[in-house]
Amino acid sequence: MNEKEVAEIRRRFRPDKSNITCVRGCYVNDKHEIVSEFRQSLALTPQEEAEKLLTILKRTLSGTLGKNLIDIDFATQQVVDSEEHRLLMELRNSALENDEAIQELFQRIVQSLSIEGHYVILLAHDTYDVPYRSKDGEQQGDASSEVYSYFLCSICPVKLTKPALSYYINENAFHNRREDWIVAAPELGFLFPAFEDRSTNIYSVLYYSRDIAEIHPEFVDAVFRCDIPMSAAAQKETFESILGETLADDCSYDVIQSVHDQLSGMIEEHKANKEVEPLVISKGTVEQVLESCGVPQERTVAFSEKYDTEFGSDMAIRPRNIVNSRQFEVCTPDVTIRVNPERSDLLETRVIDGKKYILIRAEEGVEVNGVPIHISERKGQENV
Repeated sequence: MNEKEVAEIRRRFRPDKSNITCVRGCYVNDKHEIVSEFRQSLALTPQEEAEKLLTILKRTLSGTLGKNLIDIDFATQQVVDSEEHRLLMELRNSALENDEAIQELFQRIVQSLSIEGHYVILLAHDTYDVPYRSKDGEQQGDASSEVYSYFLCSICPVKLTKPALSYYINENAFHNRREDWIVAAPELGFLFPAFEDRSTNIYSVLYYSRDIAEIHPEFVDAVFRCDIPMSAAAQKETFESILGETLADDCSYDVIQSVHDQLSGMIEEHKANKEVEPLVISKGTVEQVLESCGVPQERTVAFSEKYDTEFGSDMAIRPRNIVNSRQFEVCTPDVTIRVNPERSDLLETRVIDGKKYILIRAEEGVEVNGVPIHISERKGQENV
């Protein structure tokens, strides 16, 4: 799914937009036991509470594609004949009315998911009469291209608030507010089937994880029986490791600065062009970037071989997963320097009298602990 398609479905989660009539779910305690199940009718729920419930569900479709939102594809054989896909299809086709299928999903989640504390599993089914759009992107009145039937699963931690002193306006008095359990934003969840090319795709599911470093592969294996793509955090760590290991002595400040600038430039250009599909780059693109930085051919070949080993020769990666275009950081064990990415030219590295230095060209407006200072030409002397 692309950003526009995700946004189109997100807009459904309003009382006046969706066809969601009820939310089903269960409450799981810290011993991984289902202690209660519920069926909440939105029609009988006060509007404010219904809106908050839909807002929580909608957050399962938040975050960045490729980082928090990950496309997981089923193999053709799974779609033809597999327990996991039949279960998802039955949940969708029954509009969450098949109690046996719901129990099966609950058990798969509870028995596999390794998160601490209490949580709730929320399920909501919706049907979307997809408006027809012409080639120029304009909607054609009440014309419809198809009815997209889908369900959303959200897994939300339930957290205990701390007791506090509260002021009650009506009583004009202070009272203790007792601790209470509240439903937090989703930790993970999924949308099935995917909505691709503004149409139903039963071969794919959109998976959500709030924490890009912890995407719960045990959940994916239990529910989908699929290999989950490498997480964004793992991609970044692996890419940085490959660069450092294969470039060796040629992995200089200038090279890494140039790699960052070129990849950031691709991200900004893609954003400026308002491209619908997410930006991805191949191994060949990275090799071209390294060659443009003056990296010797033997180092580029070493990078290519290591890339194949770690990522796979055909795997394309998203630049947003491996560089932060809004941040440029230089670290030593004792010092961290954060620089405006557009002014990374202010830094350079040198070896002076056998010692390694990171030099920062300082112009106007230098401050130390909030105090403006003057940098003297005489070594070691500063005048406030």
